[in-house]
Amino acid sequence: MIRPVVQEERTGCGIAATAALAGVSYARAKAVAASLGISAQDRKLWSETEYVRRVLTQFGLRIARVSKPFRSWDGLPECALLAIKWHLEQGRPFWHWVVFVRENKRSYVVDSNPTLKAPLRTDFGRMRPVWFLSVTMKR
Repeated sequence: MIRPVVQEERTGCGIAATAALAGVSYARAKAVAASLGISAQDRKLWSETEYVRRVLTQFGLRIARVSKPFRSWDGLPECALLAIKWHLEQGRPFWHWVVFVRENKRSYVVDSNPTLKAPLRTDFGRMRPVWFLSVTMKR
């Protein structure tokens, strides 16, 4: 099971998602991101995919180079980064990063939003993914 990591900054969902996938604390993922010149305040962290790819690579994880459109929950791989709450601001796309996991015949989403009652979500009908990136976990 992927251990949830709550984002400690309003715009830290990308850092929290990478922390959860890498199995490290938010502080550790934030430090690795900072070593790469990446911070939660940089809008590219939640409006582009390059930054999360770079951080995940530092932790030895493989992530798809190309995003795929979300079609169905059943169509997702065992592990994926999902873009939810997708919207445009001044013509630029933004979203909230969450992690989808399928293991032991169970599927769930790890959501770093600190306002949620529980970070493990199965309320799939409430989430509106637009696209995803496959993630290959360490074995």
